[in-house]
Amino acid sequence: MLSQWLQGLSPEWSFLRALQYLTLRAVLAAMTALLIGLVAGPRVIRRLTELKIGQPVRGYAVQTHLAKNGTPTMGGVLILIAITVSTLLWFDLSNRFVWIVLAVTLGMGAIGWADDWRKVVNKDPEGMRSREKYFWQSVIGLLAALYLVFSISENSNARVFELFVTWVQSGFSLDLPPKAGLLLPFFKEVSYPLGVLGFVILTYLVIVGASNAVNLTDGLDGLAIMPVIMVGSALGIFAYVTGNAVYARYLLFPHIPGSGELLVFCAAMAGAGLAFLWFNAYPAQIFMGDVGALALGGALGTIAVIVRQEIVLAIMGGIFVVEAISVMVQVSWFRYTKRRYGEGRRILRMAPLHHHFEKSGWKETQVVVRFWIITMLLCLVGLSTLKLR
Repeated sequence: MLSQWLQGLSPEWSFLRALQYLTLRAVLAAMTALLIGLVAGPRVIRRLTELKIGQPVRGYAVQTHLAKNGTPTMGGVLILIAITVSTLLWFDLSNRFVWIVLAVTLGMGAIGWADDWRKVVNKDPEGMRSREKYFWQSVIGLLAALYLVFSISENSNARVFELFVTWVQSGFSLDLPPKAGLLLPFFKEVSYPLGVLGFVILTYLVIVGASNAVNLTDGLDGLAIMPVIMVGSALGIFAYVTGNAVYARYLLFPHIPGSGELLVFCAAMAGAGLAFLWFNAYPAQIFMGDVGALALGGALGTIAVIVRQEIVLAIMGGIFVVEAISVMVQVSWFRYTKRRYGEGRRILRMAPLHHHFEKSGWKETQVVVRFWIITMLLCLVGLSTLKLR
């Protein structure tokens, strides 16, 4: 929006022509989001405190967390505002990929908002029931998947609609181009053909799974936001590569026209995340809540699908994956042993995994920083797939 208006003034001020460069607009997006977050942060915290929108702590939580009861939550609103405003200012408004990522992000954020609101207003620590939450996440995930399966295969929305009609007329049987297949990291030009149905199912699982995984990870001060920043920044590099025909050909990546513009969104997410971390670092002045965690996870999943790096997302976001698996294993084992032995048993001292380490004697800051270090290493492994193929 702003970038296009400024570029229109370039005949009078030639230096504004630099805004045509994607990398410059990405830097400006990060700086804008960071500035918005830092300036608006104190006001948001003060307003949430006045409205008494405080985080209710479950009775079975780690004892050291009971002191956090009442800390302002729903701080994800600050992140979403910074991301949305910054992205709209600096990205190419005609780019369909950024619009779909924004739609998924805000849609998941709306679900999180409803969940947090019930927790705060109704004083119910559990919030929205899992089935209801999962239903609305599924609606967003499936709609995004149905659009992306044809959008990645074609270069314009008009051709996307034509391809959709062709798919329906063919009896829901249509071969997709190789770039819409599942790419295997560390292998040259190796992709597994998914077909429309396979693509939709995989995309749905990635978007909804990433959204819930980040939400489960968000349990300690600063624990989730820094991995989101690192993984999102790394995905921004993949977006830049797949959106550039020269780099994509050299690095043996599929060229997806328009995907490079996602670098602006990823930069805005990094800037907004750093601003939020300023207030969320231990001891946290504000929590992001589901409104932030569900939205950011959905954004990561959607970007990974567009740049065809679903497996790399699982590698770089290994902390999110392990946290989600720890909950599933704990719940499954508890239910199995309760049905078999009449008494539920646990594998971990407490799930998600970060609480297990707390129960094992690690301090909260130790858990957070060590998980950050692990994520940094995993992101480096993911980025190595750019060349090690």
